[in-house]
Amino acid sequence: MKRVQSIDCGQGAVRSVRYNSDGEYCITTGSDKTIKLWNPQKKLILKKYEGHRYDVLDAVSSHDNSQSASGSKDKSVMLWDVTESEPIRRFRGHDGQINCVLFNRDSSVILSASFDGNVRLWDVKSKSRDPIQILNDARDSVTSLAVSEHEIITGSLDNRVRKYDLRMGCLSTDDMKSSVGYLTFTRDGQCVLVNCLSDRLLLLDMETGEVLQELKGHKNCNYRIEGSLLNNDAVVLSGSEDGFVYAWSLTEGKILDRYSHVQHRVVHSVSCHPSKPEFLAAAEGSVYLWEEDAITD
Repeated sequence: MKRVQSIDCGQGAVRSVRYNSDGEYCITTGSDKTIKLWNPQKKLILKKYEGHRYDVLDAVSSHDNSQSASGSKDKSVMLWDVTESEPIRRFRGHDGQINCVLFNRDSSVILSASFDGNVRLWDVKSKSRDPIQILNDARDSVTSLAVSEHEIITGSLDNRVRKYDLRMGCLSTDDMKSSVGYLTFTRDGQCVLVNCLSDRLLLLDMETGEVLQELKGHKNCNYRIEGSLLNNDAVVLSGSEDGFVYAWSLTEGKILDRYSHVQHRVVHSVSCHPSKPEFLAAAEGSVYLWEEDAITD
């Protein structure tokens, strides 16, 4: 991989970076309370969204890219019209900061995970201000969410990964033996990649909870660090507290490479393109775009 762009986002500390659903644009959130929509290839800012009162910790695009959702330290979730740069709704009810937000598969529901230990589900089409469901099984801050067609997966600082089966109406729990900072589905939806605050990434089989792979070599003990998978599901990426993004072979568990983002800076947010071998990484106030280094004759 080669670094092709370095973007000073002008948002104070960048809290998260996310590709939109087709990978054409990306969203960044900042400590300056703003959200920005970018063309990362051209380092071009397209839209700026303002309305939160404290740091915006996460933002995601809907699956048709017409709307976005954001969560903030101000304990609120906001739904945005992407084109008009205007807020559509503000949802309140959490007692702590919003660590992450996510749309369900058809973008009719926003899920928000909070420092208060709860996950709340908000109907974006209803006029009601109340959540349609509250998941309150965690005993500490819920740090991350993943959603499939019939499952909600949560990670928490109480060491647990929880799987809510919406078809069966049941909950299963796996103990990771250390705090969970982030989790995400593999592209095929069969496994979940879990970033633990113990210098480990674990690959869990979703049916059995079995640990299929343990990845080590990066540094992650103090901060919420994100992991992701390249578009072919063969390479795992993760940020690190030593200023690198690490790459592992998913099947062999070996480190393939590491990509420098200025030594001694925490690289905390990583987002992989949905269809191309490229990724974005956030460190302090900047976002970096990495692409596959094509080999030519």
